[in-house]
Amino acid sequence: MAYKINDECTACGTCIDECPVEAISEGDIYKIDPDVCTDCGACSDVCPVEAIHPE
Repeated sequence: MAYKINDECTACGTCIDECPVEAISEGDIYKIDPDVCTDCGACSDVCPVEAIHPE
């Protein structure tokens, strides 16, 4: 099960630095590639607006 970023995302960039497999791509709202995500939760732990949750 991969993590997903919802519409609350502010594109702050905090999660990108935490992802050990580089599964997160930038944009107006960041996206997580479910085929690359290892479900570690590191991104969710650091998200300041709690926009990242298990899918």
